[in-house]
Amino acid sequence: MNSENILKGKRILIVDDEPDVLESLIELLDKSKIDTASTFEQGKQLLENQGYDIAILDIMGVDGFGLLKIANAQNIPALMLTANSLSKESLKKSAEDGAAYFVPKDKMVDIEIYVTDVLTALEKKTSTWEKLFNRLGGFYDNRFHGTDWREKEKKFWEQKMKTRF
Repeated sequence: MNSENILKGKRILIVDDEPDVLESLIELLDKSKIDTASTFEQGKQLLENQGYDIAILDIMGVDGFGLLKIANAQNIPALMLTANSLSKESLKKSAEDGAAYFVPKDKMVDIEIYVTDVLTALEKKTSTWEKLFNRLGGFYDNRFHGTDWREKEKKFWEQKMKTRF
């Protein structure tokens, strides 16, 4: 099944404090039903009162880790999106805290693919993190100056590759 069919009609919440990011993501995910929020409070209210197939959460500007806890409590898978918090520490924290995916903003042009990865993996009950490393592992290795970041946390990442998210 292709991305267009998977995303058609899906309910997605996007929380980011940058209007241009919200606008870009709305255009990129135009096959889905999109709600947006630009503050933690707005995102919290929507997560607690609406049903979503997935949430896309900025980390820095809207307390994405706080919103991730709320999304988890509502059983809404979350894709973390970041520019300023693009680090191996934030990547691991996202995984530890229950995020389904972690995407740098400079790769958001492919957001349709990443959202599809999450939704497909959840449907098939496979690891979203395995999909992430297949798509972005090389990017992170380059960004974090080699594979040491993975090797130092080898047991953690191996377990993540085996679990739903």
